[in-house]
Amino acid sequence: MSSTRSATASPVSPDLSATHRVGLGCMNLSHAYGVPPDEAAGIALLNRALDLGYNHLDTAALYGFGANETLLGKAVMQRRNEFFLASKCGLFKGPDGKRAVNGRPEVLRQTCDDALQRLGTEHIDLYYLHRWDKNVPIEESVGALADLKKAGKIGAIGLSEVSAETLRKAHREYPIAAVQTEYSLWTRNPEIAVLDACRELGTVFVAFSPLGRGVLSDALLEMESLPANDLRHQMPRFQAEHYATNCQRVDAVQALAREQGCTTAQLALAWLLHQDPALVVIPGTTSLQHLSENVQANEIHLSAEMLARLDAALNQHNVSGPRYNAATQTEIDTEEFGDSGQSSSNCSN
Repeated sequence: MSSTRSATASPVSPDLSATHRVGLGCMNLSHAYGVPPDEAAGIALLNRALDLGYNHLDTAALYGFGANETLLGKAVMQRRNEFFLASKCGLFKGPDGKRAVNGRPEVLRQTCDDALQRLGTEHIDLYYLHRWDKNVPIEESVGALADLKKAGKIGAIGLSEVSAETLRKAHREYPIAAVQTEYSLWTRNPEIAVLDACRELGTVFVAFSPLGRGVLSDALLEMESLPANDLRHQMPRFQAEHYATNCQRVDAVQALAREQGCTTAQLALAWLLHQDPALVVIPGTTSLQHLSENVQANEIHLSAEMLARLDAALNQHNVSGPRYNAATQTEIDTEEFGDSGQSSSNCSN
């Protein structure tokens, strides 16, 4: 980490690959999963994360429609030299009050300026295009982000939920430092092509939802206990026709965790960290206990036999249901598995 950054600025961006391999996804401190903690609890958790050695915090304009960036601004900007800051643009609250995808250069520039104000900093170390707006050439959106980098407002450019083809197009326009996509035992889509593309280009892969949106834990989620606005109610894998089957698969992972002598979450994170030495994971949590447990996952060594048993216990062949509903899937550019577990292109959506 650079020691030259002030409390508000980061003139020299640290390398994401040099951060702790377990970062903190901050989304659920503001929305999407369960009931967000109050502001005081959120501030306490973020500071505890830094105390425990987390040095990569991931937020976005979308999260709480700006509230998450504001929370980080209040909570930890006085400790700005202790962490790598990632945020995202291109997916946010539209004029009608609903989430919207917009990758037009002028919108990305304004979103960045608004984010810097909310965060209370002059520099974001890594700025992702949260979703590729398919009405705007990827080169045009990336060009706008390159202008932000040249202006010193961001340190590096990332993409989220894109295919290997889109990554390569973007990289030809300007080097892409990181790709962030859902990856876990039950979501293997990056294995189709994006992981290989990242290795080829020297792009760091960042796995979001590495715990299967909370299902890969010691206690199975009780869907009826979740608030009505919880994002998982809209996701097929958590709906009745699929969830019972998926819980049986998770039972097998929980049994392996007991055998390994760690929590189910730690095992799931350790499995990911064993997939590639440069891969980074960003689990989110509102629990101080889980915060402490998750960061220890990098210390867990898994044998080849355990890795193979985990692969067999939960994978793209035996998970039940797609990861997104049809409406959300239209926003996604990642490669998809067909019914047989083989890849199929989703780039035309």
